[in-house]
Amino acid sequence: MYTTIQKWGNSHAIRIPKTILEMIQLHENDTVELTVKDGNLIIAPAKRHRTLQERIAEYQEDYHCSEWDTGKPSGKEVIE
Repeated sequence: MYTTIQKWGNSHAIRIPKTILEMIQLHENDTVELTVKDGNLIIAPAKRHRTLQERIAEYQEDYHCSEWDTGKPSGKEVIE
């Protein structure tokens, strides 16, 4: 598929056909990352940070905190 680079204000833009956006599951106003690798322009979805609520939803109740042995002191660590 081909498209044309066009002037858009002080920048330039390309139009991405709806079928391409659907294939890569991007929508209007989504944030993307632009990189150049070996002379090719790569447009990829920006990595979205998960919210605290999303992280808590993944919490598994079988996890229990515990101490672990880091070995004997080897330098000038303070031991109380």
